[in-house]
Parts: sequence; structure tokens; C-alpha cells
Amino acid sequence: METLDDLIFTRAPTARRPLLGVTVLVVEDSRFASEAVRLMCLRSGARIRRADSLENAGRHLAIYRPTVLLVDVGLPDGSGLSLIRATATASPRIEVILGMSGDTNTQAALAAGADGFLEKPVQSLSAFQSAILEHLPANRQPPAPRAVTNEMIHPDLVAYRDDLNHVAQVLNDADADDTLDYVTQFLSGVARSAQDHDLNAAVAHLSQLRRAGRNPNEGVIALTQLVQTRIAAGGPV
Repeated sequence: METLDDLIFTRAPTARRPLLGVTVLVVEDSRFASEAVRLMCLRSGARIRRADSLENAGRHLAIYRPTVLLVDVGLPDGSGLSLIRATATASPRIEVILGMSGDTNTQAALAAGADGFLEKPVQSLSAFQSAILEHLPANRQPPAPRAVTNEMIHPDLVAYRDDLNHVAQVLNDADADDTLDYVTQFLSGVARSAQDHDLNAAVAHLSQLRRAGRNPNEGVIALTQLVQTRIAAGGPV
């Protein structure tokens, strides 16, 4: 028996909801970035599921095959490029595979087999829709020209605070180099998405200390203090 969910998401795309009938799996550890994608899918008519790691993405993909796979290049348990490579060569192939990152990893994602790349922060609804539609087959395209919008998506800062609480816990065990690699990669993307320039500067300072071979403790302490300030304030100040 068809459910209301089935009826909604098997409808043909329209000019106002160009991604109706499309299912999206976003593999992204940032709650803030994931919330932006969720809102864009909602506006576009797509159904979305989220995995926050390679391991959880594997569990999802073992059960169902989405129409679109969005993969963050930096994940807590490995590189998203490995997932892109695996899914790009699988048969049957997911129709659209896009890499995502706050860094300019376009060529690396394309070389791994992605169809395209979204640079974070992903804020433009029109750009998000275009990045998917240009790789979908004709039978999944809206029958009339898409209603192009200038709408920009701004997630709730509750998701931003969730990300900061997560990284605050990770920073408690920030001695290992691989932990600091993850912290700087994760917070760099979060800071860009939230347009938190001070946080981005603190992450950059820590990265510079490490590249110069200097003791990173100064940078870790400064970053930890700033994260705690942001948590207390509920967002960028």
C-alpha cells in the first residue's frame, strides 16, 4: 500500500520543485553543513538521508541506492575520496556523485570519479539545484524551465552549536597529530559555512604552527577557548 511519502516522492519534477522524485544521501559530519543541504532538498522537493561517517554511509548504501550522493572529502574515519572511487565504479552506478569541501579539492574529487563538486559553504539554492540537475538524465528533468531563485540558505545556529560541542569533545584528546588534522579540517569547514571569520583565523593559526614544526599547544589552547566562547554565546559573536 502506498504511503503519503511514496506519493510525494514519486511525483514528476516541476519548475518550482525540480528535484521531486530524487533521493539524496549526504555524507557529512558537520550538522551545520548537513542542515543547509537538508533545507535545500526540502525547497527542491528531494528526499534526504544523512550519514556522518564512511562507516555509516556504507550501512546506508547496503540497504538502498540514492539518486544523488553528496560526499564531504574530509570525514572522521577517512577520506571521502575513497567512497567516491568505490561508488563511481560500482554497478549499477548512482546517477549523480558530487564531492564537497571547504577547500578547493575539485580536481581530486573529479579524478576519484565524481560528476561534479560543491564548494562549501553551500548557500545558493539555485547553484545547488543546478549542480545536481546538470547530471541527471532527461526523464528526471523538470518539464519546463526551472524557476531560478536568488534564495540563500542559512541554517539554524543550533546546528552550529552542535558542531562546536562535538569538536570541544575531540579537542580534549587533541595530542595526536591525526586528531588535530581532523579538528582543523572540520572546524575550517564549519567556520566557512557559518562565516565565522575569527574561528577560521584561529584554525589557520593552529595549522600554521603545525606546518612550521612548532609546538601547537598555543594554537590548541586559543582554539579551545574560542570554541567554548562560541558555545556559551550560542554562535558567532
